[in-house]
Amino acid sequence: MIEFCSKKRMLAGIILLGGLTVIVLVYESQWAFEASNYNHFGNYSNLYKNLTDADFCWLNEEYSVVESCHPCSDFEVASKSNKACVQTQFKEAVKCHKTGKQVFRSCDKVQWIEEKKFWQFEVLVFVIALTSTASVFLRQRLLDQQHLKTLQRRLACSV
Repeated sequence: MIEFCSKKRMLAGIILLGGLTVIVLVYESQWAFEASNYNHFGNYSNLYKNLTDADFCWLNEEYSVVESCHPCSDFEVASKSNKACVQTQFKEAVKCHKTGKQVFRSCDKVQWIEEKKFWQFEVLVFVIALTSTASVFLRQRLLDQQHLKTLQRRLACSV
């Protein structure tokens, strides 16, 4: 009976810690995504020679995001036709208020892709945990049966 109660407590603790881990990871994912919204055009290489200051208007004036961060097409990445796709292979469209120009800028992460990866990881960890738990219980049952058979043999020999 004591062993059963301790297993209940251990299972409750594992479930509590697992839930807390999921909450922290979701919060941290959202926080890290919001903190990573900065530009990637800090290093002006040869790729950016032909761009004008109007192409970087979002650095010096107010802007609004027209299209959220999304992956660049394979053509844009291979041909380097869109300079925003060169560094991170993600782009977002912004419209500068003062000049009225709409330009693309590089961005770090696409939120829905990051969320998809996170939940794939969580499902994988859950499946591994279930598999591990099942194997431990099956192994324990097997060892208990072997121990019981050994005890029965010893008792049969001693009688």
